[in-house]
Amino acid sequence: MKFLLIEDNQALADAVCARMQLDGHVIDHAGTIQDALAYSETGEYDLILLDIMLPDGDGRHFLKAHRDGKKDTPVIVLTARSQVSDRISMLDLGADDYVTKPFDHAELQARCRAVLRRKAGSAQTVMRLGDVAFDPVAGHLKVSDQTISLRNKELRLLELLINAPGQIFPKQKLVDRLFSYDDDVSENAVEVYIGRLRKHLAPSSLKITTLRGLGYRLDHG
Repeated sequence: MKFLLIEDNQALADAVCARMQLDGHVIDHAGTIQDALAYSETGEYDLILLDIMLPDGDGRHFLKAHRDGKKDTPVIVLTARSQVSDRISMLDLGADDYVTKPFDHAELQARCRAVLRRKAGSAQTVMRLGDVAFDPVAGHLKVSDQTISLRNKELRLLELLINAPGQIFPKQKLVDRLFSYDDDVSENAVEVYIGRLRKHLAPSSLKITTLRGLGYRLDHG
């Protein structure tokens, strides 16, 4: 998954980014509303973590603009405000959940998983397609009764493909989803991970098809 963290406290941002990266997520960090708007306009994210008190304004203004723009990316608010009225106002503006500062990182990670499951319309973590069972939380792929542990980028790449079988993913879009803006990578890196996934999926009914000049597609059967 690819997250956007909007937080001006650098120490907290570094800690959150480190924990999310350990879970295999890609995360971009914006310290201001202006930077956050630039990231959200040019990037595609699975989840946004939003601080309220920011140097150039109130994070609720970003949230309102985000929802007014018809964007449905889930948003978890990080707030030091504990008043019930404050939390209700944020939920009314379109926040999917909130975490009160100071928070335990394990709680934040659990809240992220819960929001993402609700977004997918399921409380189940295991995804099934054909004769393949994929658990993105555990990082396991089961093919023909064989369980394979996936590396982080393999895991996130398969998660993208298996969520949209039949959809064409251009190389550049996969680069954008698998790597942060700070990563210095080329489209060739995607080819490496595609090759690894093909080997894992070889005994199954799933196939990653290359469409020259267009990108990649996960086919079933």
